[in-house]
Amino acid sequence: MAYKFDTDEKGHPTIKIALKWDAATKTNAIKNLKRVSRPGLRQYASVDSMPRVLNGLGIAILSTSKGIMTDAKARKENVGGEVLCYIY
Repeated sequence: MAYKFDTDEKGHPTIKIALKWDAATKTNAIKNLKRVSRPGLRQYASVDSMPRVLNGLGIAILSTSKGIMTDAKARKENVGGEVLCYIY
């Protein structure tokens, strides 16, 4: 995945991310991105209750005390945290 730091027309800093693309079918590799936690209702998960997205085919992004990481890395590091989104 490629990324670069840039500024928009008003001078605000932005990050541009190039997402994975399947050239054979000309479709995005990411089919869906679902926001889980929101300001009105935060969703937290411990290591034991960490969600498995599409039975392990997708990933969950978590905000932990050790930084933002995927569910697999959080299980490996044995930390829980706020579930930000699911990607599949």
